[in-house]
Amino acid sequence: QAHLVESGGGLVQPGGSLRLSCTFSGRTFSGYATGWFRQAPGKEREFVAALNWRGDYTHYADSVKGRFTISSDNAKNTVNLQMNILKFEDTALYYCAARFGANAQAMTVPSSDDYWGQGTQVTVSS
Repeated sequence: QAHLVESGGGLVQPGGSLRLSCTFSGRTFSGYATGWFRQAPGKEREFVAALNWRGDYTHYADSVKGRFTISSDNAKNTVNLQMNILKFEDTALYYCAARFGANAQAMTVPSSDDYWGQGTQVTVSS
């Protein structure tokens, strides 16, 4: 069983930045695509960003393209989401997910095969 734990969430002003991290344990990174999703109260989870397991291909939701960057640090078994120019509408609980054998584009839609973290809260407020 793979275990994913998110961290780095918090309160930030509009235009500010946050860096989220997802730490993996129980499984090796090898072969797993990873992604970030977010969910606001009363709304469904939406795709944010995804990364090929080799770290050489990315896929982003249009709403965050140019502002967010997903990356990995295999030595630390972590996947990061650098969030810049944050907006009020970025407020949500952010989850990381992993899926074996998938590419970045496939992570757009959640799957029953996914492993999920518990989430970290991001609140953008003035």
